[in-house]
Amino acid sequence: MADIKSLAVGSTTVGANFEQIVNTQGLGGRTIIASVAKGTGDMTEAELVALTKALASAGGDGTGTDVNGPDAFTVVGIADFDGTDPVYIAVQGTGTLGTSSGDYVTDITVTPVATFALAN
Repeated sequence: MADIKSLAVGSTTVGANFEQIVNTQGLGGRTIIASVAKGTGDMTEAELVALTKALASAGGDGTGTDVNGPDAFTVVGIADFDGTDPVYIAVQGTGTLGTSSGDYVTDITVTPVATFALAN
């Protein structure tokens, strides 16, 4: 197969755009991977369920300014849960993710690890 990196089309070289890293993704408008940890002891399944419900109906106003508390997100994935810390979750939304212990569930802290978002 021919190497197309040096192929010229019009006044541009195809190779100039061939291997560029692009800030984009196919997961939705904005997806956050977060670690979830319990301050004391092991997290229970009931606490994880309570967290997913709280994330979906958080007290924020949706503007991302965190005026009335963290904004709501949609939980789109949870890594294997065995009660030990951390548990990794994937959430989608445009607002502010609460990161203080107890924002969603008492003694549970959510910490963003990676954010995937479309280029501005």
